[in-house]
Amino acid sequence: MIKLHDEEEGGGEPVRGLPQALPEGEQLLWQGSPGTLAFAIHAFHIRFVLGYFVLATSWRLANMDTAGATGLEMTRVAINSGIGAAAGIGLLVLIAWAMARATVYTVTSKRVVLRYGVAIRKYVNLPFDQIASADMRRYGKDKGDIVLSLASAGGLAYMRLWPHVRPLRINRPQPMFRGLTGVDAVARTLASAITAHAPNRVTQATVAAPARPTLTAPGLAASAT
Repeated sequence: MIKLHDEEEGGGEPVRGLPQALPEGEQLLWQGSPGTLAFAIHAFHIRFVLGYFVLATSWRLANMDTAGATGLEMTRVAINSGIGAAAGIGLLVLIAWAMARATVYTVTSKRVVLRYGVAIRKYVNLPFDQIASADMRRYGKDKGDIVLSLASAGGLAYMRLWPHVRPLRINRPQPMFRGLTGVDAVARTLASAITAHAPNRVTQATVAAPARPTLTAPGLAASAT
């Protein structure tokens, strides 16, 4: 079943990224963490923050020029705005680095586990039987996200999952692997694991040029597209 719980005080991790040791017969297939820059761009949207500062500064400088401000006054405003933008973006990147470092995504032969949280570690356990679909979104050459749609919410709340959740899916949260490097390989590993776990429910097809794993079945579809 789907489980979300905080790390017990002094509990530690018998296996990195997992709150308990793997049960007998379950294998660890893959583990990874978000890339800091990709996390900062796509989870904290630092490009929009930078764009806001650029537009706000440009607007202010245009008004100052219309009002007859001197070049020195306008330069001071531009410098101060640049310092503010650098401080704000730097803080977001620092937070993204800390959160990415604390995050471990895990794929085993039976489930997906998300471990995250800087101050208090949280774990989300998602058995394959509860995953209705898995879809990949690529940005750049080999980076991207994997979105997991669940058969039921299982008590998961959007704010408890953030930022490891698809944006704006508040009523039906969709957990995410964010900012992965080598996302195609991760998608293939997940697709193969689900296929091996439920061979009677899932069929695997190959998509040409380039080849990517695609799983289809009633109520279960995991794809890398």
